[in-house]
Amino acid sequence: MTVEIISVGTEILLGNIVNTNATYLSMQCAALGLSCYYQVVVGDNEPRMAEAMKIALDRSDVVICSGGLGPTEDDMTKEVACRVMGEKLVEDPETRRLIKTYMGAFAKSHRGYQITENNWKQAMVPEHGIVLKNDNGTAPGIIIDKNQKIMVLLPGPPIEMKPLFDQQVFPYLRKKQTEVIYSTTLKIVGSGESYVEMSIRDLIDRQTNPTIATYAKTGEVHLRLTAKAESEEKAKKLITPMKHDLEKRFGTLIYTEDEEETLEMAVVRLLHDQNLTLTTVESCTGGAVAARIVNVSGASEVFKQGFVTYSNQAKQSLVNVKAETLDQFGAVSEQTAREMSEGVIHNAVSDISLSVTGIAGPTGGTKDKPVGLVYVGCSCRGKTAVRELHLSGNRNKIREQTVVTALTFLRECILGSM
Repeated sequence: MTVEIISVGTEILLGNIVNTNATYLSMQCAALGLSCYYQVVVGDNEPRMAEAMKIALDRSDVVICSGGLGPTEDDMTKEVACRVMGEKLVEDPETRRLIKTYMGAFAKSHRGYQITENNWKQAMVPEHGIVLKNDNGTAPGIIIDKNQKIMVLLPGPPIEMKPLFDQQVFPYLRKKQTEVIYSTTLKIVGSGESYVEMSIRDLIDRQTNPTIATYAKTGEVHLRLTAKAESEEKAKKLITPMKHDLEKRFGTLIYTEDEEETLEMAVVRLLHDQNLTLTTVESCTGGAVAARIVNVSGASEVFKQGFVTYSNQAKQSLVNVKAETLDQFGAVSEQTAREMSEGVIHNAVSDISLSVTGIAGPTGGTKDKPVGLVYVGCSCRGKTAVRELHLSGNRNKIREQTVVTALTFLRECILGSM
């Protein structure tokens, strides 16, 4: 079956809120094996909303709308959907009771609040629709299954929409679907998108089911493997041979197969597994590497401290960079990165250290040392390695690339490939 997602709300069109609902619904529909070819955002305008719904119903089996189920005048999704689907609105006594209970409890916590007449608008439902109880708000979800088309109406707030979809819409659509789609992602660092794509060109050229797709991120390439089958178990079996092939080709460049795991999470996991402690010393990144590390829950067990040595004086006093090194080679040099790394590992008494020094721009570059020149150093197990980077882009882009490359380099050092 095919599905189309319609997100309702002028605030989305104006950019006042980020449309996270569409992202979530897309992922859930993919898990159901529904093919999504179109997504639409429409404002709180009756004619345009009706047109979007009619077009969606004409080209898709399932249409999922989120937003516009509130009590105010500009909340018109339900009314427009009923006109498009040829349904009459009737009051649902159970929904009215739930609204009364919910709003009554709200009134007790908010002095002077009273239930207003427009609240009862949310108790009006399609005569032949399926009402979905909303435990987190007053707007019920609705399913209209009619004339071999399914229209699903969900409230806009994610805290209400997600539980409704998970607990009631997902099972309903699962029963209608004969196939499921299963996907897994292999995340690769230390290799560019063009190299990765050329390395799997043979797989791409002969792909049928499962399929493989590449997605470029800053400093990373994600390979998404997708299979369609009668069950999730069968889909996983289809993917397994291709996944094993990719693991042989890329080896330790694959840092995770967990969709939710980030590069910094993988690094912290490695530190935990190998019982290592880390200290960072940064110049041009200004603590951004350390910030990525401490974003990870449990980082305090492996991350000892982070230094930001932006000035030459700080490099000398905090991490023992020699004055003659700075005079002869400069702050942005292989020698300084090496001394930063070795000096901080001695001072902090940690197992491994990571240093960063570079020119992020837009000023400060010279012919010999242009903007984007960065050195990353790592000391581990009595050895120190330094990597020279030549990055491009604006200041933020260079700093972002530096952080990812530094974490990648750190991971390589932990794995013993420095």
